[in-house]
Amino acid sequence: MTTPLTNSAPHIKTIGMMQPLVWLVQGWRDIVKSGWISIAQGMALALVGMAIVAFARQRFWLLAGAISGFMVVAPVLATSLYALSRAIERREKPNLSVVLKTWLNWQSSHFNKWDNDYWCMVQFGALLAAAATGWVLTSAALITLLAPVPINSPLDFVQHVVLAPDSWLFELWLTLGGVMAAPLFASSVVAMPLLLDRRVTLMQAVLTSWQTVLANPLPMAFWASLIMVFTLLGLSSLFLGLIAVLPMLGHASWHAYRDLVDASQLPAREGFSAPDSQFGSP
Repeated sequence: MTTPLTNSAPHIKTIGMMQPLVWLVQGWRDIVKSGWISIAQGMALALVGMAIVAFARQRFWLLAGAISGFMVVAPVLATSLYALSRAIERREKPNLSVVLKTWLNWQSSHFNKWDNDYWCMVQFGALLAAAATGWVLTSAALITLLAPVPINSPLDFVQHVVLAPDSWLFELWLTLGGVMAAPLFASSVVAMPLLLDRRVTLMQAVLTSWQTVLANPLPMAFWASLIMVFTLLGLSSLFLGLIAVLPMLGHASWHAYRDLVDASQLPAREGFSAPDSQFGSP
């Protein structure tokens, strides 16, 4: 029998400024414990990034937006990494069955396939995908319309956008990207782990995510900066670094959720979570 949804709000905790560094260490430990299964997911995501580059290599005006848009939907793509970290936390085996159950069995306990709870993860993924698509189109239009010459390669982008004298195009592009990225980060920083772990609505998950950012503005800004820095390092290594970076950030995001949100009073999501009395509350 499916546990009814509740309107109760989870308790938001405050953290220290340096706690995001602890999450990175915990994320790396989870990679070590889960082994190849985490690295395989990092490799799959890196291959997606490489495919984007291969498709848009002669259209850098599109590539810049497409790569950053790919990062926007990363919280959804990392869902099984959260599940692996949770399995490790519970002293369960972080193996392939955890990944398969995450992607294939999350809907099996719902008899009503039309209720909001069933579709909440799909809805969140669709919203992030729509936001990513919007940014791709906006980025492409901005660079295409305002660049002094056609931008067809990374060298063109560096020369005519980044280093262009007497031009504010790069600053405008970064500012616009930041304006769009900030609310997306605030909406998703703990939303997907919460949706995976507890039976909450999409609105509850997004509001909880915003509340964690508002309650911890400086630590969360530091966390966003760390995500950006490690992602850029992964991208600058021709995507090879993403094989390790993306699993590390995915696992770390689960630990961020556990440190920031006490959701023990909310109903567990059947098929994913067991009662807190068995495993201990957050």
